[in-house]
Amino acid sequence: MAKIRLLIDTDIFIDYFNHGFFEEILENEEFDIYYSAVTKKELLAKQGLKNSEKQAILYVLKEHKIVNLTAAVADRYSDLLDEYPEMEKEDALIAATALHKRLPLLTRNWKHYRKIKGLVLFGSKINLQK
Repeated sequence: MAKIRLLIDTDIFIDYFNHGFFEEILENEEFDIYYSAVTKKELLAKQGLKNSEKQAILYVLKEHKIVNLTAAVADRYSDLLDEYPEMEKEDALIAATALHKRLPLLTRNWKHYRKIKGLVLFGSKINLQK
């Protein structure tokens, strides 16, 4: 059986590290997990990140596939910002990565991405508010 290929948004990794959410996807052999270089940067740029936290992040990311920023992703990014000028740069880079690699994007931030033509969202309705 073919694996389900997904690009994981930064918020999903944050929920995984902070609360253990999404382990059924991130730790499941049925999924082929990708993440953007932007996600790696966002995770490692957190203020006050302890060395042990950094090592844990790098360990988990090593289990999955990074999609680096290429000229093709940069072109897609530029097109997205032209079409959606209100979009945050990091979100546009992640969306451009998903579009370029033809991967559904797993995110809880649907409002950031739902208007993008051609982008397939693979989402969750987990409510983290207590």
